[in-house]
Amino acid sequence: MAIPFKRMGRKDPRKDDGVVKFHPQLVTQGQSVDLDKLAYIMKDKSSLSLGDIQSVLTNFVEAMRSELFDGKSVNIRDFGVFSLSATTQGADTKGKCTMKNIKTVNINFRPSSSVRPNLTSTRAGEKIEFLDLDAPKTKNEGGGTPDEGDNEKPGGGGDDGETPDPAA
Repeated sequence: MAIPFKRMGRKDPRKDDGVVKFHPQLVTQGQSVDLDKLAYIMKDKSSLSLGDIQSVLTNFVEAMRSELFDGKSVNIRDFGVFSLSATTQGADTKGKCTMKNIKTVNINFRPSSSVRPNLTSTRAGEKIEFLDLDAPKTKNEGGGTPDEGDNEKPGGGGDDGETPDPAA
């Protein structure tokens, strides 16, 4: 399965006269996967029942929240580290800096190198493939991507008599 992407034009927000440059933007398709779906997938790879896996995952989430809210980071080997950070408002003096200056608390995740996407991987199970949603539906004779220099039309390409499907 490939990760779909669209070509999106963006200006540099730091420049008033920024030129639009096109960037690939990854697209999430379908509904997000919840703990029940993960448990169902895991059931086929273990001797545990679906209920056992759901119970373990639910307890895992509760334990992780508890440890994070106790001021600790949670390091899951071969997965990553979860920790808390805060968005705060500055104070003029140390004495005026209180918990009231904390506006929001966020959970951060830093993936370990074993799950971090690697674009140069050559192993079949670890290789990431991409699907260009803006490419024409017909196969390109060269087997590669359409002309990347044409920023006017999605999918690039010259005048081959076909109009790209606008619903794509």
